[in-house]
Amino acid sequence: MATRTVRIGSSHGLHARPAKLFAQAAKDAGIPVTIAKGDGKPVNAASILGVIALGVEQGDEVTLTAEGEGDEGVLDSLAELLTTDYDAQ
Repeated sequence: MATRTVRIGSSHGLHARPAKLFAQAAKDAGIPVTIAKGDGKPVNAASILGVIALGVEQGDEVTLTAEGEGDEGVLDSLAELLTTDYDAQ
């Protein structure tokens, strides 16, 4: 199992667009991935509703966990999505 803590880069947090991109990438990873805000309960990272419900804002830290073949690479890709400011584009 691989774990990664990431600081959110999007200036409006994980709202609809970045949450959709992140959840789709987590789904496409093909292995179970969870995301948790702070000490909160982890949710399925492939669930856009679960991700949005976390209420993640810019600068918040989230913890990603993945288990399966290629889990480190999956977390690298997902971490890059979370640190990108999609609102600046």
